[in-house]
Amino acid sequence: MGGVHSGHRDGRPGLYQARLTPPWLMLATAVFAASLLGIFTRPIGSLATVWPANAVFLGLLLRFEKTSTFAGWVAAFCAYLAADLLTGASLEKTVILSGANMAGVGAAYLVCYRLPEDIKRLRHPSSMLYLALAAVAGSVAAGLVGAIANPILFDSSSLKGLFFWFTAELVNYITILPVILAFPDRGQPNGFFSSLRSFLNPAKLAPAISLLISCIAAVLVGGGGAIAFPVPALLWCALSYPVLATSVLTLLFSLWTLFSISTGLLPTPKEATNESVLISFRMGVGLICLAPVMLASLMTAHNDLVARLQHLASSDALTGLSNRRAFREQARSMLERSKGNGVALLMDLDHFKSVNDTFGHAAGDTVLAVAAQRIRGILHSDDALGRLGGEEFAALLSDCTVSGAKEIAEQIRHAVEEEPIRLDDGQEIHITLSIGLAAASEGTGNIDTLLSQADEALYGAKKSGRNRVALAA
Repeated sequence: MGGVHSGHRDGRPGLYQARLTPPWLMLATAVFAASLLGIFTRPIGSLATVWPANAVFLGLLLRFEKTSTFAGWVAAFCAYLAADLLTGASLEKTVILSGANMAGVGAAYLVCYRLPEDIKRLRHPSSMLYLALAAVAGSVAAGLVGAIANPILFDSSSLKGLFFWFTAELVNYITILPVILAFPDRGQPNGFFSSLRSFLNPAKLAPAISLLISCIAAVLVGGGGAIAFPVPALLWCALSYPVLATSVLTLLFSLWTLFSISTGLLPTPKEATNESVLISFRMGVGLICLAPVMLASLMTAHNDLVARLQHLASSDALTGLSNRRAFREQARSMLERSKGNGVALLMDLDHFKSVNDTFGHAAGDTVLAVAAQRIRGILHSDDALGRLGGEEFAALLSDCTVSGAKEIAEQIRHAVEEEPIRLDDGQEIHITLSIGLAAASEGTGNIDTLLSQADEALYGAKKSGRNRVALAA
């Protein structure tokens, strides 16, 4: 819980620190900065409007395991004390408030510190369930301290202290913690700036704009139901944006709503003086903010599952290449884009049955995987390559001349032949490859016709002695 001073909140501490920075120092710095931000928010009664420090503390503990040490916890407690004392709070008040903060974070941490990484990072359908349980646990712990501290510090009832501290902490955890947990790691392909560029795409701004309009409408209309005006927009954002963007927008909605409540814009000036009404509204903000982040987390898990299923449905499990169906679809699309221009390569490992008979099927699998890797290494990234079945591979080179395709085919043949394939037991297998080529021409610009012609050429290459490239007549 925060101090008594008023001011504004202007950011949050960065997640990325230099690797040489001791974990406990990183944690203490972040907690200290977040505490100052909370202290200088305009108070409701005698506590901060927004208190980000506990959510920041918990988020860093979950994101960086090395911070969760005795030194880290002590450093964080000292950071709480320093922030309050430096801003004029009494020692008694500082110790009580810091104790409440530590109790709340400790209870929340016990709920989720052993959870798998994908749940902690909000990439699992049950992520927000655990986050909500952690938020409730931390809020209850803080509320129990508040029930004791409220009569001592603020000359108010224990019951009000319990409910006010509980609701304040619940909103802070639910709105701030998802931003920290969903923030991408340094070097991650879909990092923060790539996510930001995608979010700023004008075509994707409609949900965010609708959220802004609904927040303004809530203030203009007022009344008890105004707090729910942004709900449809928040759900639209959850369906349109990834978890991080949704979490940021949800946090902004929460800050705007809490600011509106603290200044009497919501629910109404008369109701804004009623402490029970304010507690109810804060609870409502927390529950509203839970829904869009939960939906965004579910959508992320759903999209990841669909992507994995699509990969499994279109990939050959052994070689990682496209399977027969996926290769045909990709090749057909390439031929349509190139208006029938392309050369098909049909490749077959020579005497592959003898490899299985002599060395076993595990060795045969190794040969197939290594051969696929060598073939892929010769082709361009925009060429289609797939395993049609058994020891047969196919490729389509778009916008390639016959002479160029023949040169590439020879490179593939040499790459497979030149270096023996070493098995796990140290044995070496020498393998060769026969290739049939077929070039698209008027009337034959579809993949089925090309593969049929390439199959005839492949048959001719094998008949002529194998380990060679043959062109369809």
